[in-house]
Amino acid sequence: MPRLRPLPAKDAPRPKKALWARWGVALGIILLGAALLWLNERPIRQAMASWTGEEDPWEQVKGTVALALLRLQHGLPRTEPFIPIAHTGVPPYGVNTFLEQEVEEEKVERSLQMISAAGFRWIRQEFPWEDIEISAKGDFWDHRWNRSAWEKYDRIVALAEKYNLQIIARLDNPPAWSRAVGNAPGWEKAPPDDYADFGDFVYAVVSRYRGRIRYYQIWNEPNIFPEWGDQPVNPEGYVELLKIAYTRAKEADPDCVILAAGLAQTVETGPRNLSDLIYLERMYQAGVKGYFDIMGAMVYGLWTGPYDRRASPDRTNFARAQLIREIMVRYGDGDKPIWATEVGWNALPEDFPAFPNYGRVTLEKQAEYAIQAYERANREWPWMGVMNYWFFRRPSDAERNQTWYYFRLVEPDFTPLPVYDALAEWLRRPPAVGLGFHQEDHWALHYEGHWASVQDEGAVLGAYRRGAPGDRLAFDFEGTALDIVVRSPSDGAHIQAWVDGRPRRLRAVGLAPYTQAPCLRVAQGLQNGRHHVELAVKDGAFALDGLIVRQEAPRWPLWAALAVATMAGGAALAKRLRRAR
Repeated sequence: MPRLRPLPAKDAPRPKKALWARWGVALGIILLGAALLWLNERPIRQAMASWTGEEDPWEQVKGTVALALLRLQHGLPRTEPFIPIAHTGVPPYGVNTFLEQEVEEEKVERSLQMISAAGFRWIRQEFPWEDIEISAKGDFWDHRWNRSAWEKYDRIVALAEKYNLQIIARLDNPPAWSRAVGNAPGWEKAPPDDYADFGDFVYAVVSRYRGRIRYYQIWNEPNIFPEWGDQPVNPEGYVELLKIAYTRAKEADPDCVILAAGLAQTVETGPRNLSDLIYLERMYQAGVKGYFDIMGAMVYGLWTGPYDRRASPDRTNFARAQLIREIMVRYGDGDKPIWATEVGWNALPEDFPAFPNYGRVTLEKQAEYAIQAYERANREWPWMGVMNYWFFRRPSDAERNQTWYYFRLVEPDFTPLPVYDALAEWLRRPPAVGLGFHQEDHWALHYEGHWASVQDEGAVLGAYRRGAPGDRLAFDFEGTALDIVVRSPSDGAHIQAWVDGRPRRLRAVGLAPYTQAPCLRVAQGLQNGRHHVELAVKDGAFALDGLIVRQEAPRWPLWAALAVATMAGGAALAKRLRRAR
């Protein structure tokens, strides 16, 4: 039997451990009190909001603790921002539309007119298989209205061209004839029995719109019910379907670009709903590499704002896209981008009777978060390309009883909501290049003169821009340092550079990351923010093969982690003291 220590006498001196515990508790209480006092100060509140995406003070405190512990345990997600990536230098502003559901052509045109006027450059529009090859294989006639099933979609494509909007065509929703079970409940969106039938449909669509539509998304959210039917989800099956679709699309148009399906954000583990992270891992294990050009992703914020930095498998937030990127890097696909097939926040009314399963924000906060989402992606995520806001408008208000209805930018009668007006104002701002390795065709670069695009297998991603004397280039970037990637170290002798109006002397700094391309330093040690750059070719020829923007890492994680660790230590001592008592 173990020997029990006798209780100390009433007047005996207190053990040193107990004294240290009390001092620890006191210190923890003091620090916690100081932290709570600091929360009343706007700068501290804003800082915590920028770390956690939370608005409530207590949620900000808890979120900061969680973020500090997450950083201490796992560090930052490995996203490799300095890998050259195609399809990321395009204007990133897209929006989801339901134009195929419009009855009146005037409303289709009005929608596209408003989308273009707001500054969006893309629409993500469904081309449902069941609405094009309706009655039987090879039958593209709408027998209900005795007209071509293509007619509606030809009109959408023509009007999109009229308003200078590019289309991301989403291909899914098989017709009933493609499945033995038809459209039995739960099976309406299931894949066809013969994947080759879907491949033929993809070939038909891509062939018809070759040269007019370049980007196609294959399926949507196959990792959740009912998008894969009333059966367990099947990453291996989706990869097989994607391989067939990719191959047939490239046969129809070698220049087309294929997006893999955006996976729904979920932490479930099956069988009918499976975590997007687990699903993507299994896609790679099934051999998906090489059968898509762009990875699609759902990038909703749900319960927190865009600056929630707690990227972890157990959270569904805006930062979760970093974990998708991390998996891609791990499987050797770091040179492929992610495009957000859907992004947004739900402005569900406070008196709505159902549970806010997509989160809830005010109309004003919805507008604020929309802008912050594009801001953060542009500044910090060079691997993120087009982000398609969910969604423009519904054809009617018949779905006002559905929570998802309240993502909209515009009411069915075309009344704009605050989020539309805020985005329309913000999208008019001059663009800037953010963190990362960017190509010479980035949309923020403004060329003047006779710059020529040169195809060269030895260049980064196969091309560069060549300038002659008198040619100029201007752009803004957000960061602390700027390098330009050139074809030869001697190119620096042919160029003059100014940053924020001040002349800069270029110097060689070795090779650009992940390439054998020479790199010239334009500026470093700048204040982290927006800077204006001008380049002028003074003599000879100058070849621009890309640019690299760097940002000095913020120091807040260290002191935040230390503060949180101290407070956590005080709490732990308090708990230990209570147990001792």
